[in-house]
Amino acid sequence: MARRTFFSFHYDRDIWRASNVRNIGTIDPVARAGFTDASLWEEAKKKGDAAIKALILDGLKNTSVTVVLIGAKTADRPWVKYEIDESVKRGNGLMGVRIHMLKDQKGNTDLPGAVPKALLDGGYPVYDWNRDSIGRWIEKAAVAAGK
Repeated sequence: MARRTFFSFHYDRDIWRASNVRNIGTIDPVARAGFTDASLWEEAKKKGDAAIKALILDGLKNTSVTVVLIGAKTADRPWVKYEIDESVKRGNGLMGVRIHMLKDQKGNTDLPGAVPKALLDGGYPVYDWNRDSIGRWIEKAAVAAGK
């Protein structure tokens, strides 16, 4: 069963890596708010926090799992924390996937980053990126959340 999946990540730093994850074809992604149209995200940033929150909440609608894509600087991003908190409130399955080893648009990998505290505190699973396993991990997170 395909799960509608919300991806949380450091937008400016990891958009290219997130695009690679999203486009593997084995999952039904509803990416981070504004992900499918970068101009929406940029416009929301110009309008301020309320607009960003609204975009994120809209992106979380009808999702069953939230995947936090963990890059070098993800753990400290306030919007990632907000997305995790909102996902917990909604009862979404939750998990982290380390993506620092994926290449960016320039062909560079990145340094490993810390796991967001909310994932650690909640005991949510964290995996190293594996194209062949992410669909199974998403299903496991959904089942663990009763979705």
